[in-house]
Amino acid sequence: MATIRKHRRKWQVQVRRAGAKAYSKSFQLRKDAEEWAREMERRADRQDLPQDTKVLGRTTLRSMVERYVNTVTVNKRGAHFERAVLRRFMNHNICSRMLSELRTEHFAAYRDERLLDIKACTLKRQLNPVRHMFEIARDEWGMPVERNPLKKLKLDAPDQRRERRLREGEFDRLIEAAKSRRNPLIESIIRFAVATGMRRGEMLAVRWKHVDRAQRSLLIPDTKTGQSRTIPLVAAALEVLAEQRQDNERAFPITANAFRLAWEKVKLKAGIEDLHFHDLRHEAISRFFELGLTVPEVALISGHKRLADAV
Repeated sequence: MATIRKHRRKWQVQVRRAGAKAYSKSFQLRKDAEEWAREMERRADRQDLPQDTKVLGRTTLRSMVERYVNTVTVNKRGAHFERAVLRRFMNHNICSRMLSELRTEHFAAYRDERLLDIKACTLKRQLNPVRHMFEIARDEWGMPVERNPLKKLKLDAPDQRRERRLREGEFDRLIEAAKSRRNPLIESIIRFAVATGMRRGEMLAVRWKHVDRAQRSLLIPDTKTGQSRTIPLVAAALEVLAEQRQDNERAFPITANAFRLAWEKVKLKAGIEDLHFHDLRHEAISRFFELGLTVPEVALISGHKRLADAV
């Protein structure tokens, strides 16, 4: 915003914008002052003015992470887990540094320290929101962050993609073990996972209002990618749904933690150690290909953004 006032026979102009230092100049004629003010405001609108970097000397990394947690993380799926990770990160002494002195080498030292306790792939996941935070600070918060200190941080994590499929007899063993649980939903969810290729969170969120039996389809409104999708339901999936009670708006009314604990006990009883529940998604996708579906068709069902991820 520009301020123009007359002082000692001259017209003084001051242009001030949040995040940028104030600019001032004096003119003999008011029209020249107004023209200069308009030009400076246009530059400010284009973010073409040098920003006031003094704010970086007054802001700690911890306070910026705190702001990110309260304004960005809170709106994410999985906010509970990311908040916990960032809270632990804020307890580290790197977060006491002012942004003005923070460099890539500080994160490199942090990386080397953390790699003594955790794997590179785990650390990479934990630093992803911190990396994103610097982009948000620059692009949306108007902070004078010239470069992201994490952009050049080397963190080579091996490809964690799993290719685990069910081996002969394992599915039957899982089902038999699941039947021994008091909650029949455990068996149903395992069967539904192999029939649909859905993620665990997506299955636990299935609402009856999203099931279209006439079209043999299911709407998944809330997905990991943030985009809804509708998937076809094969006979095995429809059979599972037909067995469920409908006195609850959810098809599988069980908490994620309760199912996780039950899944571990089912694996133990079935004598299977190296199987993740997410591997059932890979199993389902592989079966889709074996049925003759094309890559685009499978990607549409699985919700993969990149076709290569569905292969």
